Amino acid sequence: MLRSFLFWSIAALLVALVALATLFFLDMRAAYQRIQGRSTVLASPWGDIEYVRGGAGAPVLVIHGSGGGFDQGELLAHAVLGEGYSWIAPSRFGYLRSTFLPAATFDQQAHAYAYLLDQLGIEKVAVVALSHGGPSALLFALLHPERVKSLTLLSCGVAASAVPNQAQANAQGDALMKIYRYDFLYWAITRFLRPWFVKLMGADGAVLDQLGAEERALVDDLIVGMNPSSARAAGAAFDNQAAMPNARIAGIRAPTLVVHAADDSLQLFDNAQFALTHLPNARLLRFEHGGHLVLAVERQAIRAAVAAQLRQNR
Repeated sequence: MLRSFLFWSIAALLVALVALATLFFLDMRAAYQRIQGRSTVLASPWGDIEYVRGGAGAPVLVIHGSGGGFDQGELLAHAVLGEGYSWIAPSRFGYLRSTFLPAATFDQQAHAYAYLLDQLGIEKVAVVALSHGGPSALLFALLHPERVKSLTLLSCGVAASAVPNQAQANAQGDALMKIYRYDFLYWAITRFLRPWFVKLMGADGAVLDQLGAEERALVDDLIVGMNPSSARAAGAAFDNQAAMPNARIAGIRAPTLVVHAADDSLQLFDNAQFALTHLPNARLLRFEHGGHLVLAVERQAIRAAVAAQLRQNR
């Protein structure tokens, strides 16, 4: 009887492993197919710049966050931009097909944005940035002020901080960086341990449980859309190590909308407060709940605020 039990236990385990491997293979094949053949790669002094364009109208540069790429920029454009805008969504250094060079900086990434716009024949843009797309967006507005009509920061990192809960935020960022290195690890965690991953992403699972179907779909698209994660790992490591803009942002004059949730545990609300203190033309849209996924939680309100920001500074 013991032999029979062991036999069937091993057989069941093998079936489960085969099913898991098949599911992983199918999801990864879909993920790689989703990012292939849709973007353009431009050679630049800072290596290859991958980007995609869409829409029609006034130009908006859309800058993705950590774990993203041009595809996350595209998702962000659809989430917050209305009709009447064309958008350009690049993959930042180290993401997907964009080059990461040793000793790269956010300053260089800002110059790469300007080079990309030059090649596209675009003089001025509104800028919309998410999460760790914030540092290079801010430096683009600082180093190329003549190119920026307005700046919108969605849950963005702005400055290094020494507040007590920054250590926990840094630990979350370190954990995410390690998870991104391995396609299977990221896939398995986000598929089977989604509540834990959402907490690691700086959001309250209880808040997300109350979302409607449209908002929940946006959360799913953001998380699932970071597959394949290994193709984004170099960029995430760069984000985790590059120097933040800090007090340099005081030189920015572009009208700036700062959108942030007070309970964001990944990019702390201190970033929003720092921006409000140092940016002379900034205003704040604060939400009490939503964490680092406030874009999905408060999508309609944020979309309306972004529309007003772009319209007023068009």
